[in-house]
Amino acid sequence: MKIDKEIFREMVKFYGEAFHLPPLAAKIYSYLIFDFDREGVSFDEFVEIFCASKSSVSSNLNLLLNLNIINDFNKIDERKRFFVINEKHMRIRFEEIIEKMERELYILHQLKDFRQTDDEEILRKFGVYTSLFDKNILHIKETLDQL
Repeated sequence: MKIDKEIFREMVKFYGEAFHLPPLAAKIYSYLIFDFDREGVSFDEFVEIFCASKSSVSSNLNLLLNLNIINDFNKIDERKRFFVINEKHMRIRFEEIIEKMERELYILHQLKDFRQTDDEEILRKFGVYTSLFDKNILHIKETLDQL
């Protein structure tokens, strides 16, 4: 599999931060993104590629599997497990983002109702802020529907 080392480094840093992954898990995930043909990468290949212990690779693969970020499969003619990116992960990720935004929006409305202010500037800012949430939630939902 052909990878670009600079893009790979950027991806490891980004996905490590975005998904709160330990370094090896971020490397595994980033490496799998380069598997454009979805042939899968075996456990042994990860041990060799990253010069990591079998236990480290195993625990990081299990973490990624538990987070639904990757999937595993077996080829008919082999006993080895192969790992690929979970194609549904981005949808799951954005659905979680929508859920968090809707929850925060709900809490903000409760707070506004509790405060009961007539201050026009506060109400204007609240409207701008909640409108931002509403527009982004709608936009993400529409985009997910197109996928």
